[in-house]
Amino acid sequence: MSILTDINSHDESTETVPNHHQAPSTQPIFTFEDIQKILPHRYPFALVDRIIEYIPGQRAVGIKNVTFNEPHFQGHFPGRPMMPGVLIVEAMAQVGGIVLRQLPEVEGGLFVFAGIDKVRFRRPVVPGDQLVMTAELIALKRRRFGKMQARAVVDGQRVAEGELMFSLVD
Repeated sequence: MSILTDINSHDESTETVPNHHQAPSTQPIFTFEDIQKILPHRYPFALVDRIIEYIPGQRAVGIKNVTFNEPHFQGHFPGRPMMPGVLIVEAMAQVGGIVLRQLPEVEGGLFVFAGIDKVRFRRPVVPGDQLVMTAELIALKRRRFGKMQARAVVDGQRVAEGELMFSLVD
């Protein structure tokens, strides 16, 4: 996968990724209703609207449509709404949860955060953006600990990325 760079700047924050996962008309692999059958999250913490790509045991690509009426925008920040970084990380983790919760060797239980490493934020996410998140399984140890590489983009521009660790809770 190659990375395209803005001609006017070589700043890493302006890097873009190929937009083959960006099309709003992409047919869902998992709808919101399907996601609710897999993940335990509910409003206001259900942060994935659909899954547009899924490779069992390997990776998933999900979409979150960011809208102004979400409760966090009331106070973050008045007059200049931005999606909190912790919610961007949570949304990426939920996409990772789609992969982890469907592994055949992991039956039942709940995956929770065990660690977050190397997370970087590149640009704000604002109402009207479509957040496209990719989570790839790096490792699964003793069927209890998972490690994912996650990335979020808006309009082909990288928003956030990092490594997310999970632990299975019985």
